[in-house]
Amino acid sequence: MVNLASRWSPTDYARNAAFVPALGDEALRLLNPQPGELILDLGCGDGALTQRIVEAGASVIGIDSSQEMVEAARARGIDAFVGDAEAMDLGRFGAFDAVFSNAALHWMLDADAVASGVFKALRPGGRFVGEMGGEGNLLALRGALRDELSMRGYEMPEQDPAWYAGIEEFTRLYCVAGFSEVRAELIGRPTPLPGGVAEWVRTFRAGVMDVAMVPEWERDDIAAAVEARVAPALRRPDGTFCADYVRLRFAMKRPE
Repeated sequence: MVNLASRWSPTDYARNAAFVPALGDEALRLLNPQPGELILDLGCGDGALTQRIVEAGASVIGIDSSQEMVEAARARGIDAFVGDAEAMDLGRFGAFDAVFSNAALHWMLDADAVASGVFKALRPGGRFVGEMGGEGNLLALRGALRDELSMRGYEMPEQDPAWYAGIEEFTRLYCVAGFSEVRAELIGRPTPLPGGVAEWVRTFRAGVMDVAMVPEWERDDIAAAVEARVAPALRRPDGTFCADYVRLRFAMKRPE
């Protein structure tokens, strides 16, 4: 089931979200891709980080739910496909030495189905490594957007359309799926927003505003209002903004 709140423009993403792959260094080091390995990048986006796995000498297949982002990844030369990780047989591409995912798992709301699919896609002894939004992620920004939309009369789902797991919940789910040596940690990471909060809202929450049925003509006003709401908490002395990101970084193996 594709999460309708996860909608992306490659142009906006390149302009306002370049920090996402740029901050993937630690997860990439944890993956430690080796020449000749077959690796699946789950939620590859525009392929910016996928490309670095290829440069390490691995063979990589990218999967993403966004046709536009897959096309952007293919433009980089990535072997990328449109797919829903909650519903497809990831093993159809072969038995992977590793599965990698950065800043994508939290948009996949059927976490059990994803865990099962990744497990089946890995060869025995294969590893699953990555990073996602974790418990407490974007509390200020998400709260401000919800409050602004509610004040304007828009209906929001009771739960935000993202899965920001805690360590215990995440570890239990992947152990039940069959993985061993599951390691997870929460990392607070205040992240500078080069375009400010308004641009972040337009880029990262376009799909949320789709779900709330916000017309295009009102979205710029809402984005500016959200920026004003969070300014006391997230604006730095130099006038720039930091987002209140919390990441969950993880690594695990499929038993031999």
